[in-house]
Amino acid sequence: MAEINAAIVKQLREKTGAGMMDCKKALLEVKGDMEKAVGFLRKKGLATAQKRASRAMTEGTIQSYIHMTGKLGVLVEVNCETDFVAKNEDFQEFTKNISMHIAASNPLGIKPEDIPETIIENEKSIYRAQALEMGKPENILDKIVEGKLKKFYQENCLLNQPFVRDPDISIADLMNELIAKIGENITIKRFVRFQIGES
Repeated sequence: MAEINAAIVKQLREKTGAGMMDCKKALLEVKGDMEKAVGFLRKKGLATAQKRASRAMTEGTIQSYIHMTGKLGVLVEVNCETDFVAKNEDFQEFTKNISMHIAASNPLGIKPEDIPETIIENEKSIYRAQALEMGKPENILDKIVEGKLKKFYQENCLLNQPFVRDPDISIADLMNELIAKIGENITIKRFVRFQIGES
């Protein structure tokens, strides 16, 4: 039996678009055999997320979340392909969870490309300076910066963030699981977060 580590789980996820937890379950089920795991996920209908990515999404909903103090609020637009899914209970619950998650985790953008280049460059120069301060050799600086930037994206990009209600899965995993369940593409289009006293 092949060892089921994070790398093999990630490889299966990249192949299928299924959530991390589903990939891990599939690999355990087929004792680490990659091809059998792909087949297992296909049968379960979880490998559909990436195939649906190109389909038009002209329906959806705008969900709001106001924290009970009234000092923090979120509006998020989540799109899907049909009005039928927009009214679906699972879809509605997902949008509520996303708006609540945004309120709690304060992401800078939905995906890495959404974060302004000036912020990224600033972070890189901070990481480089920190590594030099710690006496790290020049030849590994880029690797250190790359690792810290990956962590920065995980903390600040909505899709990369661990879901506040279940930190074992990311928001992307949560969304892919819903896509697999309802059989329709879904995307988090945009959000805005307001907090009293912040500009």
